[in-house]
Amino acid sequence: MKTRAFWVAAPGRGEIREEEIVAEPGDGQVLVRALYGAISRGTESLVFHGQVPESEFRRMRCPFQQGDFPAPVKYGYASVGIVERGPADLSDREVFCLHPHQERYLVPASAVHALPDGVPARRAVLAANMETALNGIWDSHIGPGDKVAIIGAGVVGALCAWLVGRIPGTETTLIDIDMNRRQLAEALGVSFALPEQAAAEQDVVIHASGSQTGLARALDLAGDEALVVEMSWYGARQPSVALGEAFHSRRLTLRSSQVGRLPVERRSRWDHRRRMAKVLELLADPVLDDLISGESTFMELPTVMPKLANPGRPVLCHRVVY
Repeated sequence: MKTRAFWVAAPGRGEIREEEIVAEPGDGQVLVRALYGAISRGTESLVFHGQVPESEFRRMRCPFQQGDFPAPVKYGYASVGIVERGPADLSDREVFCLHPHQERYLVPASAVHALPDGVPARRAVLAANMETALNGIWDSHIGPGDKVAIIGAGVVGALCAWLVGRIPGTETTLIDIDMNRRQLAEALGVSFALPEQAAAEQDVVIHASGSQTGLARALDLAGDEALVVEMSWYGARQPSVALGEAFHSRRLTLRSSQVGRLPVERRSRWDHRRRMAKVLELLADPVLDDLISGESTFMELPTVMPKLANPGRPVLCHRVVY
């Protein structure tokens, strides 16, 4: 069977390529026809521009990736489709899969996650970002009553704010340089502030802006002995971090969060499959549709991706329609 996939042919240039796949699944396999996908704007922008550092070539490989960094490479990890052929319990089910942008694909049945009732396929494209956000909240150890600031109202930052805002008693503020994100914060049920207006003495600060300036502001807003969780990934860039001045005297903690590993205190009970099941359950809230800022067809990706990868564009989750 022939199918088509989006490839980064060279840094800054994408193309649609025709490929052949096996049409009949073997034991334990499923054939999925994609319905929707999503662009993970931060990571995929770095991949598209060839900004994955060589030291991370192996760790940055996504499931079912083909090719190698910097290019040509088939990359992506947000696909929602319908099982056309496979085991009876999955046949005709809508599923989420961490798969690159491709019309049809053959994968192990264990790689797909059936959507629960009440979660439409159009919204389920947020699953990969929600997984990152949930892992970040676990890494943050936020509890009831904490004052929490989230810097960066992109998709991951907004999902973190939505999750934290549902912990009883938390004072949750979403911070961004774009005043237009106030409406999004209100829809998510949290406060909003511009960086210069945000209150200090936070118990936990989550940084998800992807900028050096945002990280510096995160350290400024943290209270004494507070935790700053870094959820941005900078690729080959090397941001300057203010670890002088009062960083040590205030006994701040700067912790990285990365979705590839579960927090150590959960590994004996949780695995990636259990985490994804919870992620899909969380996507039942219709308010999360506000995180979809636009959509285009799969065939438009070669022209759309350069625009989405432009850091000046106010993009949240861009949905791909097959």
